Amino acid sequence: MLIYMASNELCCRSVLFYIFLAVTTKKPSGSSAGHRQRLRDKFQEKGIEALTDAEVIELLLTFGTPRSDCKQAARDALVKFGSLPRVLDTPPEELKKFKGMGPKNVFALQFVQGVARRYLRQRIEKKNYITSSRDVADYLIHALRGLRHEAFMVVFLDASHAVITSEIISQGTINVNTVYPRELMKAALAHNAASLVVAHNHPSGSLQPSAQDEQLTRTLYLMCSFMNINLLDHLIIGAGENVYSFADHGLMTAIQKDCSEVRSRLA
Repeated sequence: MLIYMASNELCCRSVLFYIFLAVTTKKPSGSSAGHRQRLRDKFQEKGIEALTDAEVIELLLTFGTPRSDCKQAARDALVKFGSLPRVLDTPPEELKKFKGMGPKNVFALQFVQGVARRYLRQRIEKKNYITSSRDVADYLIHALRGLRHEAFMVVFLDASHAVITSEIISQGTINVNTVYPRELMKAALAHNAASLVVAHNHPSGSLQPSAQDEQLTRTLYLMCSFMNINLLDHLIIGAGENVYSFADHGLMTAIQKDCSEVRSRLA
């Protein structure tokens, strides 16, 4: 059984900090300079785990305004939203409401989010899904968690289950009426995919699949089977670090059985 958990956040955060340290060249004056240098030294000597989430956010904000003291803005944002991922997922207009957090600071947060998404997406390409499912889950969580609308994403795999690429094919209310099997099949054929993993987010944060989620998965599985494409799993992304896997909960096995009976009746 595959257990999907976001375990590579530390690696991603470390990559982003090396980018930050490389591009931040202006130095603030006074006590802020000494405080910020101590944070940098702590990271370089002990790693990302030596920094609190507030310190992580503070240093990221200084990427936008290197001469400003961003300590209080970072603390306020963390208190308001509760965690580092939620701060990074917050829309720009909400972040700009905090004193000391202007367009340049918000740009810095958006930039590192974009870098993280690209990093996670490119890391999974050409990797075998069965042995790298945790990396795929990390990417999907980072790509879909925090969105205020539902988005439906497909990971395309080749015959050896190596990841070809991923693509969002539908946004809005995700159900059997808005995710068109024809478009999914068209994209799968365009990428020469032999297998698929589909995923969508629940903006409410819940991981519980709805009846519509199950019906959509059943419809897509049946359509894929007619094209000799294997739908391996349907993942639901919520508010936390875990995902709901249809395969892990036995739903894909039940759906496979139902679809096999349908095809036998049509034969």
